[in-house]
Amino acid sequence: MSANVHASYIIKRPLLSEKSTFGMNEQRRYTFVVDPRASKTEIKNAVQELYKVRVLGINTQVRKGKYRRVKVGLIQEPLEKRATVRLHPEDQIDLF
Repeated sequence: MSANVHASYIIKRPLLSEKSTFGMNEQRRYTFVVDPRASKTEIKNAVQELYKVRVLGINTQVRKGKYRRVKVGLIQEPLEKRATVRLHPEDQIDLF
């Protein structure tokens, strides 16, 4: 992706699950669904710009889409990229 892309195009939405909620409360780790073409540095800059926090580290994973049965056969859902962002101990993101 180019440098002129706005941060809201890179960060699609926060991912809320039991595991990610535990990470938010105990470890200052936040999980987001991001654009699959985004690199770690672009994700880091986007989180810092949107939420005004200091990012210490990022882990990413690309998850394949599941196969679903439909009327005409099987289709595969699109892949999604997740980024787990570790924040400075003094920073916090209020998602609610």
